[in-house]
Amino acid sequence: MIFANPTYLYLLLLLIPLIGWYIWKLRKSQASLQISSSQAFSLSGATSYKIYLRHLPFILRMTAIAFLIFVLARPQSTNSWQNSSTEGIDIMLAMDISSSMLAQDLKPDRLEAAKDVAASFINGRPNDNIGLVVFSGESFTQCPLTTDHTVLLNLFKDIKSGMINDGTAIGLGLANAVSRIKDSQAISKVIILLTDGSNNMGEIAPVTAADIAQAFGVRIYTIGVGTKGVAPYPFQTAFGIQYQNIPVEIDESALKQIAATTGGQYFRATDNASLKSVYDEIDQMEKTKISVQEFSKKQEEYKEWALLIFVLLLLEFLLRNTLLRNIP
Repeated sequence: MIFANPTYLYLLLLLIPLIGWYIWKLRKSQASLQISSSQAFSLSGATSYKIYLRHLPFILRMTAIAFLIFVLARPQSTNSWQNSSTEGIDIMLAMDISSSMLAQDLKPDRLEAAKDVAASFINGRPNDNIGLVVFSGESFTQCPLTTDHTVLLNLFKDIKSGMINDGTAIGLGLANAVSRIKDSQAISKVIILLTDGSNNMGEIAPVTAADIAQAFGVRIYTIGVGTKGVAPYPFQTAFGIQYQNIPVEIDESALKQIAATTGGQYFRATDNASLKSVYDEIDQMEKTKISVQEFSKKQEEYKEWALLIFVLLLLEFLLRNTLLRNIP
């Protein structure tokens, strides 16, 4: 606890003369009487409990004054930045949002299933720096590396197919993710690449992006999303949405090569359950210490002291006017 006005604490010195005045007044008020013997008084019975309580009102008043000075000094909780170390790794999620991610072999569709499972993965790793890159025909960073997962999850909700030009630029999305994580100081730097197609756009080949990631010590886990064979895809027609089966074409050889180049692993997710198991397996990866800077907000703490002052003064008033009342 700190005080916003610590100079007011010097007022506590005023309690010394007040206590001295009370002791002096107490002695002056005691009359003296010379008697031959006090033996008769010693047989009169036990001393009344009021004798022991007669100083209590003064003690209550002095305590209330001391607490009032504390209130004037404005006690506050600590306001400071604090660095702490926690266990975690740095992870960039690179997610395909091309139109083919609307296929419904996963429920409700590939994109929504990928968002739901990734959100659960994020919630299960509260100490990690996690960021998000999305791509289709081009790529952009939806969220840089952060430990503020509330912000990250809110940005996840805004992801939808059609945000950017359609296509599948895997190499461009991967290169964007690498640029966001390459300067991280963490020992373990990981990219989780999720796609349902093969690279057909962009100036950077996926294998070239993998070589760049390997040079910066970034490990890539690749996930191919989609059932084997054909999958129902929604088409807009004059009669509304019509579903038609389209072939599932995932460039598994390229995804396996990307993972192998960087020391990662390739996974195939054919339904919601297998996609979840992929993230569960990645969740078992090693961890390393990261530094987190936390801010402690300043708060006024005078309310408890003010309540104590009121209780003490009320108790003193009741004692002086009831149990310890003086008769003139």
